[in-house]
Amino acid sequence: MTAAVNTNIGFASRLVNGILAIQPLANLAKHQARQMMIKRAERIGVPWRQEVETLQARDWKADLAQVENPHISYPEYYLRPFHAYEGGNLSWKAAWELKVAARTVHAGIWRDAGAQGDDKLRQSYHDILKAQLPNQPQNILDLACGVGLSTFALQELYPQAQITGLDLSPYFLAVAHYNAGQRQAKINWLHAQAESTGLPDASFDLVSVFLMFHELPQSASRQIFAEARRVLRPGGYLAIMDMNPNSEVYKKMPPYILTLLKSTEPYLDEYFALDIEQAIIEAGFQSPTIAKNTHRHRTIIAQVSG
Repeated sequence: MTAAVNTNIGFASRLVNGILAIQPLANLAKHQARQMMIKRAERIGVPWRQEVETLQARDWKADLAQVENPHISYPEYYLRPFHAYEGGNLSWKAAWELKVAARTVHAGIWRDAGAQGDDKLRQSYHDILKAQLPNQPQNILDLACGVGLSTFALQELYPQAQITGLDLSPYFLAVAHYNAGQRQAKINWLHAQAESTGLPDASFDLVSVFLMFHELPQSASRQIFAEARRVLRPGGYLAIMDMNPNSEVYKKMPPYILTLLKSTEPYLDEYFALDIEQAIIEAGFQSPTIAKNTHRHRTIIAQVSG
């Protein structure tokens, strides 16, 4: 049975969708969003160009060969442009820029946090994890691990745990593999779909998902909830940190800024309209707890039912 996709959106969002349906305007919005981010990075002390040039100068063949699954198939939704990259997450540029982009985007969450905003965001998520998980997880799956930022943060929080970082982008994983070597961190990197991991049943105590679901259509989100349920042990937890659709920040966002945001996030309407609590329950979890960890983000934690 296919679940109906709820995409109820307001007038401002419909107006923005109309603008973005005109390709030249969509391209302009993406360009503007990217230029604003790079200028902001340099202004707050994030050396965007320098860090990217350093990564770009490396030979990445060996790192890519270590992590890439040549037989993987990519779902159609993943092949769309994301974050102003025409190739989406399937590009070296997106991988090289992920860390500096995260530090830049999250700099504005707290006043005067600057480049430390990204660290504070992760800490706010981990504070809720520590408060709500009664036992330290021994096996952790980090879905959509990117270049390893969320994975390494989890390793610092739970140093005794065995951690698997999973991502659908081999380019992200190649950079993650390199970063792990720099840190001498032991992480199992897995190139796979989050909705079909290929991992054994009941093999993890915690599935952590940091800023992924706003990038997905509702159908993929529901499949991932079910897959998380499958790989979790009895009593295991699903933990999600993502944008909070109920935040006043998004409700009152000026149309111009909303246009820039949606030009880089093609599934934002579906995410904002998803009844995520009900979808998690339908996947076999107990009713989740939902807590605000910033004025525009929420942390959702659900334990396996039964």
